[in-house]
Formats: sequence, structure tokens, C-alpha cells
Amino acid sequence: MWLRRLCLSALCFALPLRAAELNVDAGRGVHLWTTSQLLARPDVRNVTIPIDVAFRGTMTYRAVPLRALLPGLQRGDRLQFVAADGFSIDIPADTILDQAGAQAWLAVEDPRHPWPPLPDHKGDAGPFYVVWTNPAAAGIGTEQWPYQLVRIRRTQNIAARFPATAPAVALPADSPVRHGYKVFQRTCFACHTLNGQGDARMGPDLNIPHSPTEYLSDAMLRAFIRNPQSLRRWPEGKMSGFATQESLSDADLGALLAYLRYMAQHKVRP
Repeated sequence: MWLRRLCLSALCFALPLRAAELNVDAGRGVHLWTTSQLLARPDVRNVTIPIDVAFRGTMTYRAVPLRALLPGLQRGDRLQFVAADGFSIDIPADTILDQAGAQAWLAVEDPRHPWPPLPDHKGDAGPFYVVWTNPAAAGIGTEQWPYQLVRIRRTQNIAARFPATAPAVALPADSPVRHGYKVFQRTCFACHTLNGQGDARMGPDLNIPHSPTEYLSDAMLRAFIRNPQSLRRWPEGKMSGFATQESLSDADLGALLAYLRYMAQHKVRP
């Protein structure tokens, strides 16, 4: 029996590991890319990121230009990026297609040369991670660096997909609430739902049963969004916060709170 187990164990080590797959649908059908296929592409190259969002330092990756994996993508389209941990973020196609500004890359983890673990015991970033060169040129926020990717797909805008998250159409175009809704989509909606609607499953709903504006003062809520550990020290907390003006300006934070206060008066029970 022990000899049989030893032989089976040796056979398992001899078999190649199943390559990770990324599901991509830019509107022309689903394409499944494996790590080996991506690393073998002629346009793969070394990309160095001086200030990497996930690893908080300089990182060099084998990466493919993201737009090269999205045939037929047009301005005005939106793409949804879904991670294995429940994180979900929508990114406008214009941001990816704009070659004069920031450039998006799909970093691919080589199983033979794995990336280091993420800081603060948050696991691994691989096998697929969207990174940006020159991110400041397009105002790329920290939430627009999704890692642990499993799927990319073309999608509708958020208001059409999740109408219970949208302010009333009667609100003026220059309303702080409308601006706050855009900020919410770029920041909070990647991890949270609102009024029971949304794709993400990392954090709690931000309106049902209660909006945070209903139980936190304005000052406390601002401090919490900047640094979640300022309200409650919890080593296992996943929310990293938006500590800098680059990640979330004071004006955008004020608009976000205006949106949350407005939605607290417009609850929709699931």
C-alpha cells in the first residue's frame, strides 16, 4: 500500500498544474485565456510600476496591453472586472482606449516565478492583475487596479443595471448628489451594494437597513473613509481606506456623503 501511495504521489508531482484561466467577453463572444497563452503572446513585455497599489512599492511584471485583449471595444462602452474574492469594478472603455494618457496592462503571474504575498496578510494578487503606467494622467483611482481577476466583460452603465442606486432623474445635472453617485461608483461600489443592488460581495450594503450617515457623524464618517481603523481597530479588516487627495479628494468625499445622505431618504427594500 505504501508503495502504491508513493507512486501515486510521484505521478501527481510529474503532472503539469492546470493553468489559471481568465474569462474575457468584450462583446464578441467569450475567450478563455490561460496564463501560458498570455505569457506566450508576442506583445508580452516587462512592465515596471514605480508605485504599485497592491504591493505598495516598485514591482515589475510580465504584462500584455489590456486593450489588445478586447477586440471591438469602442468609446462609450463599459467593462466590468470581477475578482475571485467578490470585488467588482466598472471601468469606462475610454480610459483604456486613451493611449495619450494612462495605459492599462494585464499583469500575468508566471507559476514558475510567483509574486510575493500581499502586505498585511491579504493573500495573493495573482494570477491576473490590472496595472497602470502613468495612472495620474487619467486620474486612475486605487479601486481601478483589480487583482485576483477571473472575468472581464462588457456591460451596461451602472444606473441602467442597478436603477435602485441612481438618484432621481429630476435632480439638476450639477447636483452634488449626481457627482457623489459617480464617486460612489468609482470607490464604494467595488466592494458594497446599495439598496440591495450591485455585483460586489465584499462589504455590507450601504443603505439597507441603515445608511452609515444615519449612525455616524459627518466627521466620524469622513475619518472612517480616510482610515477605517480610526473608528474600530480590527486586524482582519479588509477596507484600506482613501487616505490621500489623489485617491479621494475632499470635494469628492463631500459629494459622496451628499449622495449617501440622499439615498438614506430613498431606501428600496430588496
